[in-house]
Amino acid sequence: MYITISNPKELWVLALIIAFITFTILLSFIPISRYIIKIVSNSFVEKLLKEKYSHNLAEFLTSFKRYTIQNAIELNLRAETGKIIARPLGSPKHFLSFENLMFAPHQMTRFSLSVNTPVDMKVVLGPKAQKPVTINIPIMIGAMAYGLALSQEAKIALARAAKTLQTTTCTGEGPFLPEEAQEADKYIVQICRWQWGARTPEQLAYADIIEVQMGQGADTGTSVIEAIELEGRAQELGGLEPGQPAEAFPSPPGLQRPEEWPQFMAQLRERAQGKPIALKLMATGNLEEDLAMAVDLGFDVIILDGAQGGSHASTPIKQDDFGLPSLNALIRAERYLKNKNISLVVAGGYFTPGQCLKALALGADAIVMATVPLFALAHNQAHKVTPWEPITTLVYYDSPYKSKLDIDQAATSVVNTINSMVAEMEEGIRALGKSSLKELSPDDLIALDVMTAENTGVRCIYGN
Repeated sequence: MYITISNPKELWVLALIIAFITFTILLSFIPISRYIIKIVSNSFVEKLLKEKYSHNLAEFLTSFKRYTIQNAIELNLRAETGKIIARPLGSPKHFLSFENLMFAPHQMTRFSLSVNTPVDMKVVLGPKAQKPVTINIPIMIGAMAYGLALSQEAKIALARAAKTLQTTTCTGEGPFLPEEAQEADKYIVQICRWQWGARTPEQLAYADIIEVQMGQGADTGTSVIEAIELEGRAQELGGLEPGQPAEAFPSPPGLQRPEEWPQFMAQLRERAQGKPIALKLMATGNLEEDLAMAVDLGFDVIILDGAQGGSHASTPIKQDDFGLPSLNALIRAERYLKNKNISLVVAGGYFTPGQCLKALALGADAIVMATVPLFALAHNQAHKVTPWEPITTLVYYDSPYKSKLDIDQAATSVVNTINSMVAEMEEGIRALGKSSLKELSPDDLIALDVMTAENTGVRCIYGN
């Protein structure tokens, strides 16, 4: 039977009739459903309060006070395969950070500056190099790897965003992606610890800064990526045979023993042709030892990644149990590198303008951000994969949904996100009565507790 409706008003009447009938049917079931729910809930409560603990669902209350739901999930992932598991996006642990530091403006003896006052946010990276690099803002886009992590679409979007922002983007550890290099303006090419990590002269020609990667906040040492995860163009660009896994080495190709560092650096300096050479490290308890060698070897920039750093995939033990928290790493590195004319760039767990500005006041020259631009890429595009997939499937290389990412829209979202953060930092600087990053110092901060004051050297809220 078919119903023909010629008048839109008839459609509304029909819809109201259907809604009324449906509501009536649901109401008729309410007494029955309430009775069933009461029986079930009474039975559940009785079992909960009478059954012995070993047979009782309440045992989970004790268990989850001892370990988290994440612990339970990772336990089961290990039980499923018996292999190492790889966790994305860094450690869930919370370390001593910037929350107990507050800015302390002068209100009577120094006025804040007007909203129209320009603020100098430029940063010079590698000032002692023959060809130092100037960026317009103190935020750099992090080293996210093509193939090992991100798709071609995502990498191109990040390069376009960095060019618009007049800041750097980085190859990361992945195979060199020509399309990214052609889009980028201020480009960091990473000498990394993989088969393809030495980089060719043609690839280094695109570089404005060359970065030697020895570790990062959420990962260091060796690891293996299964061949299936790199199938396609990344496998080809990485020079891998079909079925060949990718392996991270203890050090970059051409460097077998620590004694070979001087020769390695001499050759790299020749290849760099005056461009700054950076060293990327995981901050550890042996930080000063690492920095001493870096200074002796003549590195121009130190990129220091704290324990809050993220990763596309690294083992929980490296994320949770290695490294130093970002705040502690910054303080120790700044004290060691003071007056050495080496740029100090920090990374690992920087998500807000306030955290970034505090780090700059404590002596950092710039901040590397990865998680923030990573999620900004998917702004207004998450609906393409949610609710059935996480939004990161729009940007990961091994995702079937990566082609859904609109590159121009993604680049614009990254630009807007970072521009917003920088504008907020400028507002903070003007509120302090200053007009340049160079004017910031630890004197602009106050610590809310004794431990933070002692760790940072910032004056304590309780006085001297």
